[in-house]
Amino acid sequence: MSKATLDGAPIAIEDAYQHAAKILGGAKFPVVAGLATDAAGARAAILLAERLRGAYDHLASDEIFNDLDVTRSFGMFITTPAEARARADVVLLVGPGLTEHWPALFERLALGEPARFNDAAPRKILWLGPKRNEAKVEGVEIETIAATPQALPGLLLAIRARVGGRPIALNGAAAKKIDAYAATLKAARFGAVVWSASAIDGLTVEALQGLVTDLNANTRFTGVPIGARGGASGVVQVGGWMTGFPPRTGFGRGYPEHDPWRFDARRLVDSGEADAALWISAHGGEAPTWTRDDVPLITLAPEGAGAARGLYIEVGRPGETHDAVELAQETSSFVLRRAKAPSEAPSVAEVIDAISARFSEDVPC
Repeated sequence: MSKATLDGAPIAIEDAYQHAAKILGGAKFPVVAGLATDAAGARAAILLAERLRGAYDHLASDEIFNDLDVTRSFGMFITTPAEARARADVVLLVGPGLTEHWPALFERLALGEPARFNDAAPRKILWLGPKRNEAKVEGVEIETIAATPQALPGLLLAIRARVGGRPIALNGAAAKKIDAYAATLKAARFGAVVWSASAIDGLTVEALQGLVTDLNANTRFTGVPIGARGGASGVVQVGGWMTGFPPRTGFGRGYPEHDPWRFDARRLVDSGEADAALWISAHGGEAPTWTRDDVPLITLAPEGAGAARGLYIEVGRPGETHDAVELAQETSSFVLRRAKAPSEAPSVAEVIDAISARFSEDVPC
């Protein structure tokens, strides 16, 4: 049985569903935000935003657009982790915290093993800008260049220049290190660059894709993006097949319109354009970042992440308390994750369905 509170005080779950329906059904332009959920939860949330002629946004949209903006304006070489594991004899890691964003990175890409087509030689692993001690992995030799996230675009462009035989404004040990990186990348039979949009910005993503493009003139090189937090990659896919667009899409005119500025949930709430908000964070219970606190708020989050303000309804964690279909980083495909610790807490989709069933008759279906 789900638990619910209203401004921190317990409330019966049936009353919570009725109150949520009253808030959302009476809003002129509600926003369905957070969207840290599984495929079923994302589908239910987007359908709700469409029914209410509101908008939907993901809590990691800024990170999502680090990749999407480059894809839309520049193009992107990508492959699956399985392909990189099987073929990549050179792997370039870019940015800090990659093992935090994907704890199984070294295991899933078999970075301590040779590529299958070249069993005689170990993979060459390069890492630009790791965190302190992050590149010290037992049994794996990694060549590193220390760099802050802000310095990564310039570093990648310097390596790209040397790959193309162009001069750079560096000398001494720094120039030798960059030349060695460039030589290793050019000598790859099949190379892969790995990054997380949660760790680097769009300029860095564009710089590394420019390097990949140049390398493909003479060898094979591709990318393995690590998706942003909160199930962002899966939500992007669900939004794509349902509306043709990623998050930050609105239905105010009766059809989906995508605009990263107009439908930014934080901007909509802080500006007062949204007059109600449904916040969904079923994975980690992350709170919204907007500052305005007079907009009616409904929060769907796991146990222990209850909101002190507004209406809170407890939901389960996808793949932990209930079975869930999610986009798996290791396969780049949707998979069924069985519940590790089943509980009676409802899923996001079940709660949204319960709220929707209680709308008054004047809310369009």
